[in-house]
Amino acid sequence: MSMFCYQCQETAGNKGCTVRGVCGKTDETANLQDVLIHVLKGISFWAIEARTHGKSDPEADRFVPEALFATVTNVNFDPDDISAMIAHALALRARVRLLCPRMPADLPDAAVWTATGKTAFLAKAPEAGFLAEPNEDIRSLKALLIYGLKGIAAYTDHAYLAGKTNDNILHFIQQGLAATLRKDISGRELLDLVLVAGKYAVEAMALLDAANTERFGHPEPTMVYTGVKAGPGILISGHDLVDLEELLQQTEGTGINIYTHGEMLPANAYPGLKRYKHLVGNYGTAWFNQAKEFPDFGGPILMTTNCLVRPVDSYRDRLFVTGHVGWPGVKKIAPRVPGKQKDFSPLITMALSLGSLQPRPGKTIPIGYARNTLMSAAGAILNAVKSGAIKRFIVMAGCDGRHPYREYYTEVAKALPKDAVILTAGCAKYKYNMLDLGDIGGIPRVIDAGQCNDSYSLAYIALKLKEILGAKDINDLPISFDVAWYEQKAVCVLLALLHLGFKNIRLGVTLPAFVSPNNLKVLAETFDIKGVTTAEADVAAMMQGK
Repeated sequence: MSMFCYQCQETAGNKGCTVRGVCGKTDETANLQDVLIHVLKGISFWAIEARTHGKSDPEADRFVPEALFATVTNVNFDPDDISAMIAHALALRARVRLLCPRMPADLPDAAVWTATGKTAFLAKAPEAGFLAEPNEDIRSLKALLIYGLKGIAAYTDHAYLAGKTNDNILHFIQQGLAATLRKDISGRELLDLVLVAGKYAVEAMALLDAANTERFGHPEPTMVYTGVKAGPGILISGHDLVDLEELLQQTEGTGINIYTHGEMLPANAYPGLKRYKHLVGNYGTAWFNQAKEFPDFGGPILMTTNCLVRPVDSYRDRLFVTGHVGWPGVKKIAPRVPGKQKDFSPLITMALSLGSLQPRPGKTIPIGYARNTLMSAAGAILNAVKSGAIKRFIVMAGCDGRHPYREYYTEVAKALPKDAVILTAGCAKYKYNMLDLGDIGGIPRVIDAGQCNDSYSLAYIALKLKEILGAKDINDLPISFDVAWYEQKAVCVLLALLHLGFKNIRLGVTLPAFVSPNNLKVLAETFDIKGVTTAEADVAAMMQGK
């Protein structure tokens, strides 16, 4: 075993990647990420201690979620990047430690271990990874907590970049990380922390929702073109709307068309972004199809957050990464300097030099049905529910992925009766958003709320429906959950749903490998979490509220 990672749905054999990640992550990168998280726990330990003395280091507090984000699946594959983060984390930890006037007893290793250089960092990896915890159930709950924290960190980082802050979320991330250092922590304590993480997951998604809507306006119903037009073009993928905004501003008037991809599709519905006439549509489908779709695009491609897969030679020279994203040898757009935008001129120069893209026809698809839009249509939706025109809402939010069994979600969409409406957010939509499912009295049968973080909109809408319908329990609403998960932001969304009181959630296409049988039993008994079976059986059960 040269590594161990089981944080994503596609982990080898649904047990764990031990030689190389299914995602493409090398053992070197995986081991360095384990060491980085170990040092982040040390920063968290000292930051908590410093706050008891009224002191803090804002740079260190901000760095913890940034570095955690870099370890999310399909973000940073570059061992040199991760090694540099470890070195910086060690320096920050030493600085935070100096803020503490006393030395606590029984210091954990993460608070004191130090080394220099990648070789020394790699030697630490066996002691830093999850397998260092011998108790399977404790290891499982620590993993569930840390993976939830990774999702919270990602959403919080986006919000901070867009100008919205909530330091309480940063402090909880540290609290959760530091708790995993305790050798005496019980399963009950860890489960309680996992549920508290759900509370902060809601707060992180609400913070990002506020950041996006205040900066770009509320998403509005929009038909997005999926073809390619003549003229130079740049493709932008990931989740970072600020990167997109700056790219649009820098390309305005150049004759370059901008196309979104993957989780950037919902950007086309924000008034502050769609006002740029050269934001012309969405190219391609879900993240894992990059090797098939990117070679044919013909222009430069920018990856802004996670969802990167191993680039192939046919487009590697046209690929750029930015933010926390990294792949060895791929060109990187430098971070923005305070008060200035990122410099996207390398993409612009390349797009102009490559000339016009090959035009190809496409469909138009509806997006932009986030909380503000849906609440403005609450009367029509309520009437449709009361009249029986809408019998049930099926929340099919979450992630798409390579697993062949994921066609299950396409089959579910096709099998749903015509009086059922799909509520979606995240790239799971690519399994069914090209289907012609029609509408119910003008209400689309696929209501796309946006990115995975916009699952907040779906939860918000459910809570409002509970209020409008006067339901005593949120689980009495005509809503069923059939959630697709892939990576740690989906874990964060799941914890948010549990915090809000939702039960009877189907989670697929496989249950997480990091949840032990004993912990799965607890989650099933407490929250009625279950796996998926067949599309026909699950549709029949969901339509009956089961």
